[in-house]
Amino acid sequence: MPELVNRPTGSAAGRSPMGRNSTSARFGGGDSPNSGIPRRLFLRGVAAMSGVAAAMVLAEPALAAPGEARRRREHDPTLYDAIVVGAGISGLAAAKSLVAAGRTVKVLEARGRAGGRIHNHPTARLGLTTDAGAEFIGPTQNRVDALAREYGVEQLPTYDDGSSVFWNSGQRRLFAAQPGLPLDGGVIAALPVVAEIEGICAGFPVGEPWRHPRAAEWDALTWRQWVEQRTSVATARMVLDLAASAALSVKGDQFSALYMLNYVASSTDENTGGPSYVARLLGTAGGAQERVCNGGAALIPLRMAEALREHIVFDAPVRAIDQAGDHAVVVSDAGTFSARRVVVAMSPAISHRIEYIPALPERAALCAGYTMGRIGKFAAVYERPWWREKGLSGQAFGNATPTDVTFENYAEGNHILMGFVSADEMARLDGAPEQQVVDECIDAFAGYFGDEAREYIDYSLFRWDDEEWSWGGPVATSAPGVLTTYGHALRDPAGVVHWAGTETSDYWTGYMDGAVRAGERAAAEIVAVSR
Repeated sequence: MPELVNRPTGSAAGRSPMGRNSTSARFGGGDSPNSGIPRRLFLRGVAAMSGVAAAMVLAEPALAAPGEARRRREHDPTLYDAIVVGAGISGLAAAKSLVAAGRTVKVLEARGRAGGRIHNHPTARLGLTTDAGAEFIGPTQNRVDALAREYGVEQLPTYDDGSSVFWNSGQRRLFAAQPGLPLDGGVIAALPVVAEIEGICAGFPVGEPWRHPRAAEWDALTWRQWVEQRTSVATARMVLDLAASAALSVKGDQFSALYMLNYVASSTDENTGGPSYVARLLGTAGGAQERVCNGGAALIPLRMAEALREHIVFDAPVRAIDQAGDHAVVVSDAGTFSARRVVVAMSPAISHRIEYIPALPERAALCAGYTMGRIGKFAAVYERPWWREKGLSGQAFGNATPTDVTFENYAEGNHILMGFVSADEMARLDGAPEQQVVDECIDAFAGYFGDEAREYIDYSLFRWDDEEWSWGGPVATSAPGVLTTYGHALRDPAGVVHWAGTETSDYWTGYMDGAVRAGERAAAEIVAVSR
């Protein structure tokens, strides 16, 4: 089969090589334990500001000082009401709301496309459309559901009939896809912990976890430590760790327990609440994975971008934001722009790559404590859904490698098995030849569903760690100690700069719905102060 190579970074592509941000067991230093590549970050003197510990910032030799950059690039003389940095669905939601409120807006996007972490990617042979990034929509995700309806994007139910597969250290067990719980002794041992999580989520200060009475206690622990305090059963620990890594693409020893509890509590909306937070987050029918978009989820931001086309500048990575009195000057590769307000619609794990003048020490320290998950998505295309003929749903989860979670998916009438390559496995395979990754994923599918998996007619592989303007996915997580120390800087405006991106949402953080919510909230902040 032909190779797909998705590596836009590196000197061969005409750009300086990009590293990923990472954190130590707490934050602000040390190589990430799951990192297989050297970090290209350095301290940029933020410590001088208010005595706060220096933030980790990307070293970019090609980036000139702001003054020199302004001399080199054209300047747009317009003073906009708002500049939005990033044309992912969060930035587009902000721009859409601002335009609707009568504000003048310019959107600056680093890539040559809209969508950010939502991306349609063609298969290697037939060029079929596959969801390479975010794709699922479920109950209470009303903001993204409304956009899909507004832009005519049809939603299809994720196949959820028959039996699913639970894989535990080489042992394969089948269980009913609905209600979706394997009757395994170890899994059953996890239920008291799940019940405790449900109790915590009831009344949890969603979006402001640092306000919880036990925030300091939980933010001092990793998720794995928190789980290990509650069960000694190995399978229960594995299932609870997998539940987190399946959602975040980060192993449980890499992020704060407080972060995870907030993440689970956010899996609802302001009108619904609980119970069944965990089931809603991880479930298919009735859960966050209930529906997919016919033609790919990227149709939503692509159609939003088409409606906003006169406001968007592509290939315009932002290098600096200089707050000059009551407005800001934004320096990008496409020129400099001025605005009364700026929305940075990026993950905190990468927004520190922008130079802020004056420095924002607390926000910088917050960003230094966030790390993107490591993730790739593999899709194998088949002539028919043969797993259905065997009474299987196409869903599997467990500790097999390299794909630990799978779903049935669709591509222009063709049936697909899709698997996530996450965390340590993605780190192991980041630099591997594409065919090796394909072969290993197919071996995993064969173990889950049978040797028919080897009869694929096409495939797609997308490695988000290689994306220059993402550094991984699907979401950034915070190390222990970050939220209770700097959490308020996640959303608090910094002068005329406002923050969006799914990580800054209250509800459905990490999902498309959270991204939309965050963009709309940032726009509302600007409208409120500029009436």
